[in-house]
Amino acid sequence: MKVHYFQRYKQKENVDTSNTMLMLSRFYEYNPDKFFILLNNLILKEDETPELSFDLQQSINGNESIPDAIISQKSFKVVVETKLYNQFAENQLIKHLNQFNNEDIKVILTLDPKPMKNDLFKKFNEYLEIYNEKNYGKVPVKHINITFKDLINSMDEIIESNDYAIKDIIEDYKSYCLEENLIPDSDKWMRAIAAGTTLQDNLELNLYYDDASRGYSEHGYIGLYNQKAIKAIGKLLKIVQASNINNEFYSESIMGESPTQDEIDRIKCAMEKSKKYGYNIGDRLHNYFIVENFIKIDFRKNSKNAIQRSKLFNLSEMLDTHTLPSTEEIANRLNNKTWEDFQKGKF
Repeated sequence: MKVHYFQRYKQKENVDTSNTMLMLSRFYEYNPDKFFILLNNLILKEDETPELSFDLQQSINGNESIPDAIISQKSFKVVVETKLYNQFAENQLIKHLNQFNNEDIKVILTLDPKPMKNDLFKKFNEYLEIYNEKNYGKVPVKHINITFKDLINSMDEIIESNDYAIKDIIEDYKSYCLEENLIPDSDKWMRAIAAGTTLQDNLELNLYYDDASRGYSEHGYIGLYNQKAIKAIGKLLKIVQASNINNEFYSESIMGESPTQDEIDRIKCAMEKSKKYGYNIGDRLHNYFIVENFIKIDFRKNSKNAIQRSKLFNLSEMLDTHTLPSTEEIANRLNNKTWEDFQKGKF
């Protein structure tokens, strides 16, 4: 069973916020320097930084005692308000201003699957401008609005190919966001899945199977990964749960329409083929990911180390388009390319 770093039970805004804070705390524990780069790039912006400053022989407030050096750090506070359906209320945001005291950096961060509505964004920022003018002499409060997708893209931009310890955690947070519809357009994501000895069977039957206990994140495409490369891509049509325990065949669609007879025959064929590998997948409930058609490609990972089990790719951003072309065109654009060709925010 896949180990999840982030809780999956349903309490929506509270659990979404706590999981995001857990992700950020894990990021900080892994590498404080990269965490502050993330904080500066995404939230505090380049003109402000809470990083340490090192000053030599500096007097403070006219104090006659001058030390050899001072190591100090700006204080900062980021007040976070999370919504799921853009239901931000101006009055609530205004009340949040009472959370600030004498910090050197003050930010209200609003987080939602989609950008804040323009009218409210403009109205609150206009209020904030007046508020900051009335409190002249005090540190102004900034408002930053981001999406869960913005946060994930920023983390992907900062981590390097050798940041193995944090990659699995980010991938699980990414999966969580897709599962909970915190990232819109999940149908534009490709899930690369490790396919070992079953690769040829997957290609022949145009399906991929996995133990139902492992779950899955929402996605629109399957990529078959083998030997440090995605060998084929297929558009996901439906997901069927099936088993053949004690020769009693059971199937139920959990995404998309009910399986056709042809698809049921292919599932049964996969069950039979599994026996030649020394096991029988029919003895346990499995998810069968039925694709339109697997198209062979060679989309290679040049950096060290293979993926552990799966990896998510944002095809819309990789191909720089809001409307994805046909699967054939996607395959053509990925074929004979490397993952590194699409780095810096393209995952």
